[in-house]
Amino acid sequence: MPDDAFILRSARGIPYYSCREFESLPGVRHAFSTRAGGLPDLPSPLLTLRQVHSNRVCVVELPPGAWDPPEGDALAAAHPGAALGVRSADCFPVLVADPVAGAVAAVHSGWRGTLAGIAAETVGALGRAFGSRPGDLHVAVGPGIRSCCFEVGPEVADAFAAGYPGTARPAPGRPGKFLLDLPRVLEAQLEAAGVARGRRYDSGLCTFCNPRDFFSYRREGAAAGRMMSVIALG
Repeated sequence: MPDDAFILRSARGIPYYSCREFESLPGVRHAFSTRAGGLPDLPSPLLTLRQVHSNRVCVVELPPGAWDPPEGDALAAAHPGAALGVRSADCFPVLVADPVAGAVAAVHSGWRGTLAGIAAETVGALGRAFGSRPGDLHVAVGPGIRSCCFEVGPEVADAFAAGYPGTARPAPGRPGKFLLDLPRVLEAQLEAAGVARGRRYDSGLCTFCNPRDFFSYRREGAAAGRMMSVIALG
């Protein structure tokens, strides 16, 4: 079940998730879609990325004109009139809003991007590009595969254990396998980056556990679709 910070909404009868606190931020519009594909009306165009599981943050120079999606895993902007979107199906969508500087970002954070610090890189990019201060940021972590279901091998577990002790635990009855807690890693990274604890919101939703609501690459393989998570100004 989602944390109380998240609520199920609908657009034209199609469900999507919303972060309650984001709804109160002036000028910020956002949504985390379900496998049904519903999103509320948002500014156009919708700008996306060629996602590559990196820690590269792309700052949007607006107006974007003819958009050629760059290679990277986070988009940041401070201009009304365009929506930023990331696709996911087990990786974590992370939406960031700065109501003081008037900036937003959309982040795709799989295990590789999380290990490379994509969330913290986004905080830094917002500061460099738009003068955002970490303490002014609001961050919402959407549905993704959680420690109940995200099984990895020893190489991945060891890579995380080196910097984030306790985030990988042995999988019961599965020698040599570990359950990885990516939201816990994201929480630690955002804390270190200076994002206030009271401004970090987690959906608590697992894509693998909820086949009715979400696509999951681990569950469905290459046939899995993608959810879209979007944030916009205006």
